[in-house]
Formats: sequence, C-alpha cells, structure tokens
Amino acid sequence: MPSHRILVVEDNPLNLKLVRDVLTVSGFEVVAAPSGEEGVALAQTCEPDLVLMDIQLPGIDGYEALRLLRQNRQLDGVPVVAVTAFAMREDRERAAREGFDGYIGKPISVRELPSQVSEFLGNGRSDVR
Repeated sequence: MPSHRILVVEDNPLNLKLVRDVLTVSGFEVVAAPSGEEGVALAQTCEPDLVLMDIQLPGIDGYEALRLLRQNRQLDGVPVVAVTAFAMREDRERAAREGFDGYIGKPISVRELPSQVSEFLGNGRSDVR
C-alpha cells in the first residue's frame, strides 16, 4: 500500500523536524513548506492526502492559506488540520469556523501524532478536536 503524502506547513525548523521525523518513521511521506505562500503553491503540485497547517506563519497566516487552498477545486477534498500553540476553546472554535477539518495543539505529542494523522486521513473532514 503506498504511503500517504502529508504536507506540513511549519516555519519553525525544530517543530518541522519533529513532525517530519515522527511521521516518516510511521510510514508517511512528508513534504514541507516553511510559509503559507509556499504551502499553497506546493499543495497544487505535490497532491497531498492531508495538510498539517501551522496558524502563525510569516507572510500569510494559516487561515489565509486555508482560504486559498479551498479555492482550488483539486484540493477541496483534502483535509487541512490546524496545528497551533493556541489551545483555548475559542481558538479551536475559530479553527472550525474558518473551515479547518481538525485541530492539533502544540506541543505536539510524539506518541499521538501518527494516530491523529491516520484518523484525519481515515475520516476525511471530521470534527475539530
């Protein structure tokens, strides 16, 4: 079975390395972008199965990047999950309201990340957690 391609949009090199390492060891193919603009551009060519999107990014933020992704019909069915240190209930509610398919809080749990990603892949669009 081919591995799922995960696009990780994350500007912090340490967070990106952690996510990439954990997901790669778990059998996922990881493609990375350090900004919202690059993430949107890369999503159009790399055909991701899932996008993990940091909210706080240089240039356009994760919310604007999500809006741009949703304008592309080819990407409309791809689940996009917010990944952020903003962990208050209001932040989760805003992520859902803005159209994210899920929510993963930072710091990222190395133990839980692979199963969280698998769940989002299996469910497609699901409730924001």
